[in-house]
Amino acid sequence: MTKVVLIEDDADTAQDICAELRDSGYIVDWAADGLSGLERARAADADVLVIDRMLPGMDGLAVIDTLRREKVRTPVLVLSALGAVNDRVKGLRAGGDDYLTKPFAVLELVARIEALLRRPADTAAKTMRVGPLEIDLIERTANRAGREIELLPREYKLLEYMMRHSEQLLTRAMLFEEVWKYKFVPDSNLVDVHMGRLRRKVDGAGEAPMISNIRGEGFVLRAPD
Repeated sequence: MTKVVLIEDDADTAQDICAELRDSGYIVDWAADGLSGLERARAADADVLVIDRMLPGMDGLAVIDTLRREKVRTPVLVLSALGAVNDRVKGLRAGGDDYLTKPFAVLELVARIEALLRRPADTAAKTMRVGPLEIDLIERTANRAGREIELLPREYKLLEYMMRHSEQLLTRAMLFEEVWKYKFVPDSNLVDVHMGRLRRKVDGAGEAPMISNIRGEGFVLRAPD
């Protein structure tokens, strides 16, 4: 059975999450502070970690950063009342794989966990795959179901970042920060131009689309149904 370690200091929130996860067939191990949560995460051999950002004893991002430094690659869903773009970026940079802003529906949390479990395993591998799409992290090449995709360097960086965060909504601000390394959002259609070229290369004629433009919000890459 799939095991989740939940690190959440609010008892009511934790009880709601635990109840829904157990009803969905998960094993849940709950810790109420950062230090004990870090020890649970180290020892529990979990499939997914759900970590609140603001915890007593040790901040949630410090917990995640410590685990990543120790080469723990377990997927992490960050929970936080802080929903600004900069806060989400900090959560992802610390080593989080997804970021869910409070308040949230517990059913959405379960869906996010399911999405994390569908993602590629250890990103230290030579290749990464999402559905029929595969990239070679060493050769920096890409193919879809064997069809070679010729990418410019920036397009490859953009695709790799999207594959590392498949199923997640990526805003233009996040892409500027992570792919272009801008500390601000320029008044530019740069992301849209590159994304348009990338979509035409990834989603060929007659192929189910994998890159979606969520109007006014950002972009999502997901495996076709």
